[in-house]
Amino acid sequence: MTSENHLVAALRASSAGRAEAVFARSANGAMLSYGDFFAGAEKIAAALVGLGVQPGDRMAVQIDKSLEALQLYVGAVMAGGVFLPLNTGYTAAEVAYFLTDAAPTVAVCDPSRHGDLAPIATKAGVAHLMTLDGAGEGSLKDAADAANAGFVPLPRGEDDLAAILYTSGTTGRSKGAMMSHRNLASNASTLATLWGFTKDDILIHALPIFHTHGLFVATNVALMSGCALHFMPKFNADQVLTAMPNATALMGVPTFYTRLLKSPELADASRNMRLFISGSAPLLAETHDQWRDVTGHAILERYGMTETNMITSNPLDGDRRAGTVGFPLPGVEVKITNPESGDAVPNGEPGVIEVRGPNVFSGYWNMPEKTKEELRENGFFITGDIAVKDERGYVSIVGRAKDLIISGGYNVYPKEIELLIDEVDGVLESAVVAAPHPDFGEAVVAVVVPQAPGSVEIEAIQAAASTGLARFKQPKHIELIAELPRNTMGKVQKNVLREQFKTLYK
Repeated sequence: MTSENHLVAALRASSAGRAEAVFARSANGAMLSYGDFFAGAEKIAAALVGLGVQPGDRMAVQIDKSLEALQLYVGAVMAGGVFLPLNTGYTAAEVAYFLTDAAPTVAVCDPSRHGDLAPIATKAGVAHLMTLDGAGEGSLKDAADAANAGFVPLPRGEDDLAAILYTSGTTGRSKGAMMSHRNLASNASTLATLWGFTKDDILIHALPIFHTHGLFVATNVALMSGCALHFMPKFNADQVLTAMPNATALMGVPTFYTRLLKSPELADASRNMRLFISGSAPLLAETHDQWRDVTGHAILERYGMTETNMITSNPLDGDRRAGTVGFPLPGVEVKITNPESGDAVPNGEPGVIEVRGPNVFSGYWNMPEKTKEELRENGFFITGDIAVKDERGYVSIVGRAKDLIISGGYNVYPKEIELLIDEVDGVLESAVVAAPHPDFGEAVVAVVVPQAPGSVEIEAIQAAASTGLARFKQPKHIELIAELPRNTMGKVQKNVLREQFKTLYK
C-alpha cells in the first residue's frame, strides 16, 4: 500500500522548498505563489472530504477557467477523487448524461447554471451540487475557506484513477476515458524534459482547462517543471502578444497561430520567446512556414489523444518538419498497422496508429466491450488515426479511420486530397468527406475555404485534382464555403459536413 498520493507528489516535487516562487500571473497582474496555490488546493481537498468524497469517487466539474478551477483539480486528486472536467458549452441535457453515467458524489457548476442543473443532479444521485464562478467565488469557495489548512493528500497509487475525460461523442455515445495517476504523471514528466521546461520558463496559458491540452499538458507540465504561468481566462491575440516579451513559451491550437499571424506586432513581440507548441488539431504547413518566416521560430507540432495523453512530438533540437507530428515520445511504443490484419505496414504506407506505454488509459468507464474493441490484450491502443511513417521515423497523420472513403472499391485518404487542394492559389484550407453515392458507394466531396471571396474558382481546383490525383480520388463535388465547422479545440467537425452532404446524390 502506497503512503503517498502519486500524482500530487509528482506535481509538487519541482516546487518543494520554493513556496514563494510565482506559479501564476493572471491577466490583471495578480500573482499566486506555489505555496499559496497548493495551500488553496489543500483547503478545497478538505472541503471535498467534508462533503463525503471518498477515494475513487468521481467529481464532475463544469465551470469557467480560473486559478481556483486549477486548485479544484489538484484538490480533487488530493482528496483521492477522480476529476471529471466537462466542456462549458455542454447543455443541461448533455450534462445529464455525464452525471448519470459517471455517478459523481459532488458536481460543481457556475452559479448561473445551478437552477438548471440542480434537478438533473438530484435525479442522477449527486449528493452535492456546489458552485464556483470565473472569479473563484461560490459555495465551494465558502466551504474551502471554512476548512482547516494543512490537508495531507490521501494515499493513491500509480494505477488508481485520477481523472475521467469524456470523448466528444461525434460517432455515438460519449466514452469516459479513465486516466490513472501514472498516465498523467509519466506523460507530464516526459514532456517537461523533452521540451526543455525548467523553473525559469514562463508559459502563456490561454487554453481551456476542460480538455487534455490545457489541463494535463499545459498545467501539469508547468507544475512538474516548477515554471510560472501567464494565466489567461481565454485566448485573446492582443493579450498574448502583450505577454510574449515577458514569457518563454506558448502552447496553442492552430487557430491561435493563424490569428496571431494577422498582427504586425508579432515579429517584435515574439523575439524573446523560446518555444511555440501546437496540437489538438492539424497545423497547416502554410501556417508553419509563415510563422517561421515572421518570427524565426519553427512551431513544434505534437500529437495525442484523450485516451493516451501525448504520443509523439517533433524534436526540441532538430528538424521540426511541417506536416508531421514527429517521433514517438521516450518510453512510448508506436506502430502503424493494417486495420484488417493488425500487422505492421512498411514505412511510407498508410495504416492505423497503435500505441502502448505508461501514457495509455486503462479503459472506458462502464464500457467493457468498447474497451475490449479498442485496447488490445497486449496493451496496444488502436487509435483509429491513419498515419504514415517516413524513412527517418517522422509520423504524419493522414486522417481518421472513420474518415476513410471507399469509392468504387478503392480506398481514398482525405488528407492526400486536402494537401493537394490547399496548394491551389487562393485556397485557405479544405476538408474532404464522403457522401453516399448510388453507383460508387461513397463519393469524394471537397469543401473548400477561399483565402478571400472570389480568390479561387472551382474550375481551378478541378484542374489541380485532375492532374495530381488518380481519377477515383478526384472530388465528384466541390463546395466553396466561408469557414469550416470546428469544435472548441479547433478540430474540423467532419461529422457536421458528412451530415450536410449525406443527401447530395439522393
